[in-house]
Amino acid sequence: MPISSVPARSQSQAPREYAVIDLGSNSFQMLVARIANDTVYAVDRIRYPVRLAAGLNDQMAMSEESMQRGLDCLALFAERLQGFPAESVSIIGTYTLRVATNTDVFLERAAAILPYPIEVVSGHQEARLIFMGVEHTQPEQGQILVIDIGGGSTECIIGKDFTPLLIESCSMGCVSFADVYFGNEEISPERFERARAAAAQKMVSSAAQFSEYGWECGLGTSSTIKSISRVLASMEEPEGRVTRKGLERLVAEVLKYTTFDSLILPGLPKERKGIFVPGLAILCGVFDALGLETLHYCASGLREGMLYETEPTWRCHDIRSRSFGALTIQYMLDVAQAERVTETMLALYAQWRQQNPTLVNAWLEPLVHWSGMLHEMGLSLNYSWRQRHAAYILQNASIPGFDQEQLSVLSAWVGAQRKGIKVEDIPFSALFRKEQLLPLILILRLAVILHRKRQASALPDAWAIESKGMHWTLYLPERYQQQQHIVMDDLEKEKSHWKKLGWKLSIRHKTP
Repeated sequence: MPISSVPARSQSQAPREYAVIDLGSNSFQMLVARIANDTVYAVDRIRYPVRLAAGLNDQMAMSEESMQRGLDCLALFAERLQGFPAESVSIIGTYTLRVATNTDVFLERAAAILPYPIEVVSGHQEARLIFMGVEHTQPEQGQILVIDIGGGSTECIIGKDFTPLLIESCSMGCVSFADVYFGNEEISPERFERARAAAAQKMVSSAAQFSEYGWECGLGTSSTIKSISRVLASMEEPEGRVTRKGLERLVAEVLKYTTFDSLILPGLPKERKGIFVPGLAILCGVFDALGLETLHYCASGLREGMLYETEPTWRCHDIRSRSFGALTIQYMLDVAQAERVTETMLALYAQWRQQNPTLVNAWLEPLVHWSGMLHEMGLSLNYSWRQRHAAYILQNASIPGFDQEQLSVLSAWVGAQRKGIKVEDIPFSALFRKEQLLPLILILRLAVILHRKRQASALPDAWAIESKGMHWTLYLPERYQQQQHIVMDDLEKEKSHWKKLGWKLSIRHKTP
């Protein structure tokens, strides 16, 4: 889909609400979403830790207590879903309901509480939905590895372009491992190593095949990986990333404690204490078996995959383009102006990149385009402070196709598009240096000024940028400088902003 196009049905189809429910082994979770302009907006999330897998006995039957916890939760969901038509509700059961010998009893009792059908899916189908949820919300291109650690099973998937290529669903989860390897919720180096080795052993038969397929990016979803990444972030590891080095550091910290309840780790919620250590052991085992070095946390997974299954035509290979189409409607973006600014930005960037190869950052490069396309998001809210509003939206929004760190960078980028520049507002990142982002901010500022008249014909026929460290020269035709008084006045003001940074901007004549 072209970047400027918006599906015709987006503007005519009324918003709809859908609800998806995941009956997991550790928790039951419901996501209610509003779908408008081809974009999914979460309006409600409800999660209850029912620990269904903890009630499985040696004969793989759920205890009455665990079933009752699940049924009580379904009663609360039923209250929230009053008025929802059947076609707008999707419910699936995963590992525990797959393996329990008395699942039929639970489903019969559930039907009397919740008037919607429950589908118990296979491990393969669960993994496919997880993969689709990730693919529909993440911008990564090429072959990706997705890992999801649940309460009773762990899914590993390699796929590309909405097509799962290799799927493995292993019967190991943080609830089941807590019972088997950490009896009485006790922690010791021996218990942890047994759990870690067991997780690696369960993956060993498929590890060679995963290695053969290969992947360009590893993504981890589920609450377990979210908790681990948050604790690592509090230990000054890169936010949203789980590295082998960080895991080993976290394991050493965890082994200082003797029980789950005694765990005191920054960023670890109290309700996750009972399953955090077994989840950590499983993730370490997966890292060992697959030879992983880094995993990026992804907030989307099974429930998002269920949502996107409701509309097959959403299968879009450019997630960001679809998001831009929705934002165009929501914030009344002037697409023609955004494309003009972006085109000039890319031309300026190409010259700067050639002149400053040591500052080029592959992680920032794809965002050059989007900073130009999204820089006017705040214009419909307030003209005078449009840059602040755009920055606020990007900092606080959830936009499919962009992770939180990318949105944070874009927020700083567009927030500095005009008026004063505060270097301290540029966010810290483990992936780039401030001296790599600042020149790109200056490029956006110049592109915005050059398109002040909001007309394609207003751009000079010939121009060029020369960047030598902190001294840049913008070459413009003499005739253009004599005719475009407003633009030239803005450039003069821009010089003073650069001077406060310790930078210098010069304007010189250039004959076409």
